[in-house]
Amino acid sequence: QVQLVESGGGLVQPGGSLRLSCAASGSIFSIDTMGWYRQAPGKQRELVADITSGGRVNYADSVKARFTISRDNAQNTVYLQMHSLKPEDTAVYYCSVKRYRWSRRPDYWGQGTQVTVSS
Repeated sequence: QVQLVESGGGLVQPGGSLRLSCAASGSIFSIDTMGWYRQAPGKQRELVADITSGGRVNYADSVKARFTISRDNAQNTVYLQMHSLKPEDTAVYYCSVKRYRWSRRPDYWGQGTQVTVSS
């Protein structure tokens, strides 16, 4: 089992920055990929970014050049640094973990943290 604890969500003005953090505990040796999804009201959950145990990253086109995903040396914490935030970035952001790189969907989810971009 893997437990995920998120922090860093909140209210920010357009053009501002925010950093999300997610700490994994439990069977962290089984983790390969960590990532972030988001879900806006009335929309399906979508992948924002993820990062493999080897440091390979990928981003949704909508956040490229604005968001940066990273993880610490122990590979048990994942961060999402968000810059130049737009109102359309408003969503609940979910931390995710895949035990294996080839898994199509995440095996574990965080509880979600609200990000609201508004003046």
